[in-house]
Amino acid sequence: MLDLHRLRLLRELKHRGTLAAVASALSYSPSSISQQLSVLEREVGVPLLEPVGRRVRLTPQAEILVAHTEAVLERLERAEAELAASLRGITGVLRVAAFQTAALALVPDALSLLRDAHPRLRVEVVQCEPESALPALLARDFDLVITEEYPGDPMPRPAGIEYAELGEDEIRLALPGSGSTTDLRDLAGHPWVLEPAGTAARRWATRLCRDAGFEPDVRFESSDLLLHLRLVEHGHAAAFLPGLLWSDRPPTVTVLPLPEGRRTRRLYTATRRGGGDHPAVQACRSALSGDRFFAQRD
Repeated sequence: MLDLHRLRLLRELKHRGTLAAVASALSYSPSSISQQLSVLEREVGVPLLEPVGRRVRLTPQAEILVAHTEAVLERLERAEAELAASLRGITGVLRVAAFQTAALALVPDALSLLRDAHPRLRVEVVQCEPESALPALLARDFDLVITEEYPGDPMPRPAGIEYAELGEDEIRLALPGSGSTTDLRDLAGHPWVLEPAGTAARRWATRLCRDAGFEPDVRFESSDLLLHLRLVEHGHAAAFLPGLLWSDRPPTVTVLPLPEGRRTRRLYTATRRGGGDHPAVQACRSALSGDRFFAQRD
């Protein structure tokens, strides 16, 4: 019978990309990981890794093993959920990843609810953008991820992840000073602050400007939306700012609505397949969905 521990190492290599990354994540040495995978190769009788430059990649036979390992781990995840559900009270550790504005507006209230209702549950939160958090979820670094989807830019949905809708968040045009234009075309040539290239937010913002007939003059680039806000407040740039940034406070800059159908991002919680039934995950989802921010939009 194949050793599950070694199969998990092979799976980790698929998700993390290098032996060094697997070793770092699991607190092993790279040589120990390599030795264990060599033993697995002898057990199955076929090569599992092939060199590509200074790295290695999985062979087709290794991919077959990883696919079956994923199925086994999903069943074990469901078993853990059922075991936890059979106990009185929710205990253990729940690891959560949240992007910045969700971490600011939603997570603190949810933590308060969880602390009061489930004092023996330890919740650990890392601020992490979805582009990094979702792969880390598959790699088992997190148990639940708060993620987002922008209008006209559906996110890829790996087969091993389950999603539950959390709510909607309106994004508005933020203008320096007392600007009042509602036509994006008036901002052609105006300085902008946007999120980094390659992110869903940047693709959405760029497409919105291009549809208005201009390429945004991106003078400032950051994933920190508090910096975006500060630059707008000081008159250095225009920006697209989400409602979560304000939570229950009034905006400190001029904010104007965007075109209908282009203004609302959708928020989701994501778990590994089989993990959504765990009582700790369900409790966290309930605490997040009950947040007053979304209640005000019902």
